[in-house]
Formats: sequence, structure tokens, C-alpha cells
Amino acid sequence: MCLTGVDYFSTLGYQPGIAALAAGLLSPIATAVLVLVTLLGALPVYRRVAADSPHGEGSIAMLVRLLSYWQGKLFVLVLLGFAATDFIITVTLSAADATAHIDENPFWPSAFKGHQVAVTLVLVALLGGVFLKGFTEAIGIAVGLVVVYLGLNAIVVADGLYRVITHPTFVGDWTTALTRQHGDPIVMIGIALIVFPKLALGLSGFETGVAVMPHVQGDRGDTEERPVGRIRGAKRLLTTAAVIMSVFLITSSIVTTVLIPDSASNRAGRPTAARSRTSPTPTSAARSARCTTSRRSRSSGSPGRRPWPGCSTWCRATFPGTGWRRPGPGPCDRSSSCSPRPPS
Repeated sequence: MCLTGVDYFSTLGYQPGIAALAAGLLSPIATAVLVLVTLLGALPVYRRVAADSPHGEGSIAMLVRLLSYWQGKLFVLVLLGFAATDFIITVTLSAADATAHIDENPFWPSAFKGHQVAVTLVLVALLGGVFLKGFTEAIGIAVGLVVVYLGLNAIVVADGLYRVITHPTFVGDWTTALTRQHGDPIVMIGIALIVFPKLALGLSGFETGVAVMPHVQGDRGDTEERPVGRIRGAKRLLTTAAVIMSVFLITSSIVTTVLIPDSASNRAGRPTAARSRTSPTPTSAARSARCTTSRRSRSSGSPGRRPWPGCSTWCRATFPGTGWRRPGPGPCDRSSSCSPRPPS
């Protein structure tokens, strides 16, 4: 789940900021729409995908079955192009966002401030080092980062919710401004639906959750044709990740919208980090959250994303003559599971 979370949970680094910039005072309502789509739409769909593709092929393999031989192969090639583009965008966006967090951190040496491009390139190079290190090592890194990252975010968000509860006037000011600006509830819902596509950044994490299914431990009685235990574990993984993310999305959206002034939020572009900066009583947890956000952001695009286990799985299934094979069940790592064979 943590490996999937490197993709999925990483959007917490900038999701509240995009919601605030796109929806303004409607940010909590727009985020609620995103959560409903996640829990009532994406989650049930990918639970079905996990049941139909237990070896990590994902939704693309299901679509390929509906097409003829060459049409299916061309379809996969097109989608692989989109996946590669998504991968590059995620790596560069996350590295740039991490650089912004680092540059604004009070512990960052002043001599390195203002060199955002150089720092971003260094972070991308470090990410390349994770690729070369291997898949198993990436899992260990992902677990440590996700646990620390979510823990520190929970502290910051809990502190914000406490201030919202103990100062009811904050909520009153927000609802008054919301009514003055939009008035009609139907209009509010309509605007929230319009800005929804801008907020749906982390939904690709569900495809990552299916792509890592070969690493989910199943029951002893599982067979390669019907790994019931692995499917059950993957469904539990997807549900747990979706619930955790939904709770953080709603709470962080409420905290950043109610507590952070519009000027500070627009200037920061990352309201959760701005919340830790503008806290009346800054804590070491808030400072650590800013540091860990930069580490999580630059790690979003690690081998847990689809282009490492997912793309190789698609290629093996759709283009068996290209030389990629899996000698047996088990993890898809660089050393053995995805080894090229000489062309016949």
C-alpha cells in the first residue's frame, strides 16, 4: 500500500493548493465531489479490475480483450505513450514542487536559495538512482516515507481542525463569504463539478495499486489461474488507500480554506505547507512536515508507478515476441523476473 501511496498520497503535497486556486471558497465542496467519485466510482471499478487481472496487467489488459489482434496492440502502444508522458510529467512536477518546499524551508542554506533548476535536476538524478537500485529497495524507501509523511500531515491537519473547532467564528466567516460570493447552492455544486477534472490528480494511483498485485501475498491454496487470496488482499489495499486519502483530502481542504487567508494561500500554492508556516505556535512537527513533503514529492514517480512493473507487464502480455518474459510467479525485479531472452 505504501508503494502505491508514493503515487497516490504524494498529491497531498499540492492537491489542497490546486483546489484552493481552482475553486476558492468552494474548495471543500469540490473536494467532497472528488471523494464521492473516488469512493463510489473509481474504487468499485478498480476492485473489479483487480479481480479480472490478478497478475498486474490492469485495466488496459481488460480493454485489449475487447479488440482484435492488431487493434489491441496499437491500442496498448497509444496508451503506453500516454503512460510514459504521465510518468515524465509526474517526475518533473513532483521534483519541482519538492524544490519549492526546500527553497522556502528556513533550514535550507541561504547560499543555495534561488537555484531552483539546479536543485530540481539533482532531485531527478536521485530518483534515477532509486530506479537503478531496484524494486525491492524502493519498497523499503516507500514504506518509510509514507509512514512519516502521513504521520506528520496528520499532526498538522489535527492541529488545524482543533483550531477550527475551538474558534467557531472561522467557520461562520467562511460560510458567510461563500454565500455572499455564490448564493445559490445549485450554482455552488455546478462550479464544483466544473473544476472537478483539475482535482483528479491522484486517481492514477488505483492503476498503480493493480500493477503491484504480483507483490501481494496470497493464500497457500492460490493458483496462478485464480489467486483468490491475492485478489482479496489487493482489494483491501485499494480500499484502505482510498479511505486514507479521502479523509486527508477532506480535512486538509477544510483546514486550508477556513484558516489560511486567500493571499497567503495564493502566494504559497501549497496550503498545507502554508498552514504549518502560518500556525500561531509553530511546532517541530510542522517543520518536519515541510521537510518530509519535499522528500515525498521528489519520490513520486519511483518504481512503484506503472511505468516499471506496469509497462513491462503490458509489453509481455501484448508483445510476447519482444523478448520480455517472467520465469515464474513472484516479484518483477530487475535481477530475474523481467529478464530479456535472446530473440528466436
